[in-house]
Amino acid sequence: MSTRDAPPPGTVLLTCGDSARAVPTTGAVACSAIPTRAEVDPLLDDATRLVVAGSDAALAAVVVRLLRRERLELAVGFVPTDPSSEAAAVWGLPTDPDAALTLALDGAATSAPLVRDDRGSVIAGVHRVGPFSGVSFCDEHELVRGEADGLVVRPDPQADTRGGLGPGGGGVAVTLRGRRRFLRAREHTTFGRAATVGIRPGTVAAASRDGVDDPKPLERRSWYRHTADWHLVRS
Repeated sequence: MSTRDAPPPGTVLLTCGDSARAVPTTGAVACSAIPTRAEVDPLLDDATRLVVAGSDAALAAVVVRLLRRERLELAVGFVPTDPSSEAAAVWGLPTDPDAALTLALDGAATSAPLVRDDRGSVIAGVHRVGPFSGVSFCDEHELVRGEADGLVVRPDPQADTRGGLGPGGGGVAVTLRGRRRFLRAREHTTFGRAATVGIRPGTVAAASRDGVDDPKPLERRSWYRHTADWHLVRS
């Protein structure tokens, strides 16, 4: 891939970790694989568009900074450096570097549900919880009470078009994997505004968020749609 020209004025291209090799662009700003506050915040004041080249976790880290700095109106483009990016799959984004960069630089930004958890993080793609014994809810709906093979929480890109939910009403999708029967895993997805899981006392569950393992086993967690959306370039 040949080196591209610098991004247009007002557009900041962050190349996270070794992503500069996949997205060779003059004028890009190199940062850590998971961008830090010190790296992101100084770039936000004059930016009109922020393009993140890197992992799902890198994208999530940048969106956290937009949330903290109250810059959620800023257009955000994403160039996934992993072809199996779950954030790209959730939002329907290309994973080919050329196509992804072209969309991120030239495409239109639309509002996207911002899903947070009770630890101050956001979910760009998916938050996975491994096999557990406990209870889980999505809004008032009980998903499981007992044992499950795991669950996956992700943003719901179609939240505002689903009947009865309306703007700000949905945003969270929870896929529960039940115990296997006849060698086939039973899965069911529920949509709502918030979800919770509580692990039975004396047990724990492994979890990962946007491809990064949680450092401690999960005992309980909540997820919910933030009151304001972020703006993702996806069309």
